[in-house]
Parts: sequence; C-alpha cells; structure tokens
Amino acid sequence: MSEKPEVEVDSDLNAAGALVVSCFPSIGFVSSIVAHYLVDKLDLELVGGVRHPKLPPVCLVQDGKPLPPMRFYSGEPICNMERCDKVVLIASEIQVLPELNLPLADTLLDWCSESGVGATILIDSYAQGIGQQHSIFDDDETEESMLGIGSTENSHKTLADLGVPLLKQGVVGGITGVMMGESRRREIDVMAILAESDGEIGGSLPDARAAARIIECLDELLPAVHLDPEPLLAEAQRIEGEIREMMAVHLNPPSDAEGAPSSMYG
Repeated sequence: MSEKPEVEVDSDLNAAGALVVSCFPSIGFVSSIVAHYLVDKLDLELVGGVRHPKLPPVCLVQDGKPLPPMRFYSGEPICNMERCDKVVLIASEIQVLPELNLPLADTLLDWCSESGVGATILIDSYAQGIGQQHSIFDDDETEESMLGIGSTENSHKTLADLGVPLLKQGVVGGITGVMMGESRRREIDVMAILAESDGEIGGSLPDARAAARIIECLDELLPAVHLDPEPLLAEAQRIEGEIREMMAVHLNPPSDAEGAPSSMYG
C-alpha cells in the first residue's frame, strides 16, 4: 500500500519550538510508563493522532474513553532547552508493522519539520544480548544503564549535558532505528535515549526502575516533572500496573487475517 500515514491534530496546535518526546513500544513497557507519566504530571492534553488503514483496527480505552492507538498530546510546561517552550508527546502501545516503519518515520519527521519543532527525543529500551528488540554490542565495559544516539553534533552535546553516554556501536531496530537513520540523512536534530531493561514484556520492578531513570534524565530538561527518586519509582510502578491492566482486557481482538499483530506489543 503506497498511502502514507497521516498526522491529524487540532488545527490550533502550535508546535513551533516544541520538544517532541516519542514513546513507541519498548522492552518492559519502559516507553509507555514514561509516556503515561508525562501525560499525568505535565497535564498534557490529547490533541490528535496518526491514521492509516494498516494500523491495527483497535482503540485503547482508559476511564471509559476511547483513545487512538497512536496519539499526540501537548502542553506547555517549563523547559530548559534553548528552543523549547512546550512539549508534544507521541505515544503508542502498538507495534508498528515492519512495512510501515519507513512511511511512518517519513510522516513524523515531515510533521516535525513543517511544524518547526525544536528537538525530538525518542524514548526506548534495550536488553543486553542477541535476540531482543534491540541488540546492543557496546565495547564500553562500564555498567551504564542508559545509552544515547544523536543524529547531529548538537544532539550529541545535549546528551552529554544530560549525562547520557553515547552508544559506541550496536544495532537498533524498529521505528527508533528507522527514525534515527532518516533524521541523520535529513540533518534533523533527533536523539534517542535507551534504558537497559530486564528484556521481558511485563517484567516487574526492573522495568519501572528503567522508566524512572529516563524520567529523572528528562527532569534535567523539564523541571515540572521533578520528583524525589523513591516516590518517582513508586509512581512508575503504579503506572506500569495500570498499563498492564489496560492491555490485559482485549475485547473483540482482531483476527490475524486482518493483518494485525496478535498482541498489542507484538
């Protein structure tokens, strides 16, 4: 299918100068915990989503309200980045079909460029070893629990300011890998922050801890999200539980014949 995914957001959304935080499915729900946390703590409002015939024919339901599987939120917290005075969050709990990775990356990067956003951060996670969503072959023998990738020298500087070491070598798959490759080709300022997780969908404490580490990192950019470490961990665990409960109730699941993943997380 040649039709590209479409971003449909409120006509009055002004994303000029915004910090875009993108949270697609990751090992251990890490990106989803971060997304739900930011929506809650920054009072972000749903402003739209992404539409395409090959996205799974489902909606998420939270507090009795339907949500598109791939959605945009926006708000205006205090931001410490030079070009940022607002936040746009892109959130999804569904795995993107491989054939949609490049068209979706093109659509999102086109939207970011046309909207004049300040910078984009992709939130993701990884597990050491081969056979996981991301295989990290880093020759750095330190015990770092977060790694960064930047498409430009400016994004490398931002990662250094945040104390996130660069991934020296490795393989990053899925929408994160495609968006990073395309952003470098286009010379667009995009960075990815990946936290080490236990490598299990729905794992318990280690997943919340991985999300909490990323949230603490974002705290350097967004003072409004600040919480002390222990309450932050408890909050991440609470959100993790809510996500598990939401994903566990799957009424009228689409058949495999319709081309949808058998699981929301693939």
